[in-house]
Amino acid sequence: MLRLASIVAITSSIAAAQPLGRPPALRNIGLDQHLDAQVPLDLTFKDEAGKQVHLAELFHGRPVVLSLVYYQCPMLCNMVLNGETHAMRNTALELGRDYDAITVSFDPSETPTLAAAKKVTYMERFPSQSNAAAGWRFLCGDEAQIRALAASVGFRYAWDDVTKQWAHASGIIFLTPEGRVSRYIYGIEYPKQDFRLALVESSRGKIASTSDQILLFCFHYDPSKGRYGLAILNALKVAGTFTVLALGLFVVTMVRRDHREGSA
Repeated sequence: MLRLASIVAITSSIAAAQPLGRPPALRNIGLDQHLDAQVPLDLTFKDEAGKQVHLAELFHGRPVVLSLVYYQCPMLCNMVLNGETHAMRNTALELGRDYDAITVSFDPSETPTLAAAKKVTYMERFPSQSNAAAGWRFLCGDEAQIRALAASVGFRYAWDDVTKQWAHASGIIFLTPEGRVSRYIYGIEYPKQDFRLALVESSRGKIASTSDQILLFCFHYDPSKGRYGLAILNALKVAGTFTVLALGLFVVTMVRRDHREGSA
């Protein structure tokens, strides 16, 4: 009969073989919390109309919700924008009156035409908010300007040559009226209470404390390779580890029971 300590050691070794860390392709991808960092407002982009604008022009004494996506993203970016839109529509605060939103494509090959098409899609969801179009701007730009903005808020991304997609994390970033980073909400769903609180605190210049990071990554299942995409893979690794631990606990319980029965 295996000794209890040996069983625990074996179980721990199996669990360690299924790390919870990121796969190699994602080690340089993330959304780090640069709380209280100043976004460089002198950066220039092109808006959905093709007009060159400085970031400073898009701050009007109100907090700003910043999202970094790319407009031709096949999946996760749309989920981020959908989640952002849902939060906007379900808060008592009004887009373009109480706060503004800026969405920037981090793909330097994307154009104002794509930005305009994306804006049309989302403006259709604000039929009763007259200020929404002025309050939510969709931008694109050259690589140097994009990288500078992304670095200032801790957004790390990379092009994947195999899938021909950008790998990136998901979340939205709240900025004070002066352009300082005040809060992050990770994932693709943003509870209305958290969204409203983040806006209120940002409007007052309050900087949140660092919170735990939960990241989703923009990959998918690749049938040609028979492998899950990275977002699903991370979840499966977590589930696999818990399964191993549960099996280990079951084995330990059975050994203890056998030991008690053998001693009776």
